[in-house]
Amino acid sequence: MSLAYNRSEMMKSIFASSALAIAAACACAVSVGAQESKPVPKDSVRVFIPGCTKGAVFTAGPRTEDQPGRAEIPEGAHLRMNGPKKLMAEIKAHEGQMIEITGLMKKGQEGPGGVRIGGVQISPGASSSGSGAFLGPQQPMIDVESWRLAVGTCRS
Repeated sequence: MSLAYNRSEMMKSIFASSALAIAAACACAVSVGAQESKPVPKDSVRVFIPGCTKGAVFTAGPRTEDQPGRAEIPEGAHLRMNGPKKLMAEIKAHEGQMIEITGLMKKGQEGPGGVRIGGVQISPGASSSGSGAFLGPQQPMIDVESWRLAVGTCRS
């Protein structure tokens, strides 16, 4: 009887060790996968921007010196956010709080459109031909990959 008991205990021990090894391997795979980010397409740029949200619109906050991936997005610029529903719901839950978003933007969108004169942005408007077609720039868009809380406050 003792041989069967030892064999049973040995099988339980092997099973527990195997389960622990599998769990450790999965944890390592998840942490490595979390560190890897999607490759940036050739026509896009990855940006990190602090600011505030209202609905699906993100307003860029002040630039700080420790933001290497900020690109040339001026303070006060409005970006249309796209992202998975779960991510957008998390961001919406922090509306009114300063957050930092990380995402992809098409090259050329990140810079300001038009000309800044005396603190006012002047950009092309609607066509004067009467056709009703809008020829001006569209609101820049960002495909949000992640977000985090940031230091600062949002204007109401």
